[in-house]
Amino acid sequence: MSIERLDKGRRMSEAVIHGNTIYLAGQVAEGADVASQTRGVLASIDSLLARAGTDKSRILSATIWLSDIANFADMNAVWDAWVDQENPPARATSEGKLAAPKYLVEIIIVAARD
Repeated sequence: MSIERLDKGRRMSEAVIHGNTIYLAGQVAEGADVASQTRGVLASIDSLLARAGTDKSRILSATIWLSDIANFADMNAVWDAWVDQENPPARATSEGKLAAPKYLVEIIIVAARD
């Protein structure tokens, strides 16, 4: 089975496609608050999934990292408006240090296509 990589860099790829499974790298975005960053992250996810030949209705799992778990409700408000209500993925959310202090949320996605 072949492996396809999207936006391949020296260190990582933004997406790796193996068969009918798509693995996205952790997506981050800049913005003034967790809501605006979450909207940016979800737009990046939509774009990468479209390029891989799928969409958010085919997300299998989501792992969400918040720099401060106190932002959980604000992130969820944006997530809940975006997620496919008929096909919600398995999901986990945790608090942790992100790559830079300016990042408040990072989302990692695994999705299917076929």
